[in-house]
Amino acid sequence: MIDYHVHLEEGPYSFRWLERTSQAISFFNEDEGAAKDSKALIEWQMQQLSKRLQGGCYSEEWLDLYLQQAIQLGLREVGIVDHLYRFKETRAYFERYMQLDDNEVGKVQRYWLDRVMTESMDDFVSAINRAKEKWSLHGISLKLGIEADYFVGGEEELASLLEGYPWDYVIGSVHFVDGWGFDNPQTQYIFEDMDAATLQQNYERFFATVEKMIHSSMFDFVAHLDNFKVFNYQVDDAVFLDSWYERIAKALVTTNTATELNAGLYYRYPVKEICPGPRFLQILMEQGVAFTVSSDAHFPDDLGKFTFANADLLKSFGVQSIVGFEQRVKKLIEI
Repeated sequence: MIDYHVHLEEGPYSFRWLERTSQAISFFNEDEGAAKDSKALIEWQMQQLSKRLQGGCYSEEWLDLYLQQAIQLGLREVGIVDHLYRFKETRAYFERYMQLDDNEVGKVQRYWLDRVMTESMDDFVSAINRAKEKWSLHGISLKLGIEADYFVGGEEELASLLEGYPWDYVIGSVHFVDGWGFDNPQTQYIFEDMDAATLQQNYERFFATVEKMIHSSMFDFVAHLDNFKVFNYQVDDAVFLDSWYERIAKALVTTNTATELNAGLYYRYPVKEICPGPRFLQILMEQGVAFTVSSDAHFPDDLGKFTFANADLLKSFGVQSIVGFEQRVKKLIEI
């Protein structure tokens, strides 16, 4: 089994981030018998967090936790990616296409971007490539990927940012509609002000962007095809949805682009549903779209979450193989 969409961390670096990081560390490490809610336990957690912060998200120690989980689960291939917006080299790209003006949304998004864009792409690539040999000694093929945000009109600039790196695959994703980061909890309130017609118009903008992303033929597979549902604001018009599901399925087949069965929204967001959802998945299967499977983990203890179950779901549709990649060459993996 494989997991092809795994992240190493993501800010903003809040107390929530500290708590979640501490939870991940505790999952893999003994707390030396410290009692729950004791000062000794807090001291141990603080020591571990200090080491983690000093080492950084690309340290061998942090990557080893992902390796440990992959071994425990019996995974044979793992693809570690990072969001393009994590890298300081990409600032001009995001500043060009995100809403970052002085209104409420712009201020929130500027705050967010400044706090997640903390790393270097070269450091990320070097760390994953160094780790490949160690993982292979445990029988696991480690892949170097990147999750690249797509903006209509930004294709040439995006291609330039990705050029020259030894990616095993490039994932295309849409997290912004007209510059609005719709999956940011700080801007969820925008959904609350939409009536049914406005919500449907925004779904249409989202799906149109996904379709253009696929037709750009820049990506080896595209991520979470219907993640606009993230906060469970759903369109009730089945005819409208089926029309877009079919258009996107045809675009994937026409361009020979794969997609993923992504568990991230199921266990991390209010919608509590796999991407793509049941009806969308049915139409994609009918059109013969190729799939990979992914947890969309952002911490090592989430690696592999629901990937076995999602592979079984694909098998229930009669799928016999999923796709993997090496140096951007597609291969089939039997399930």
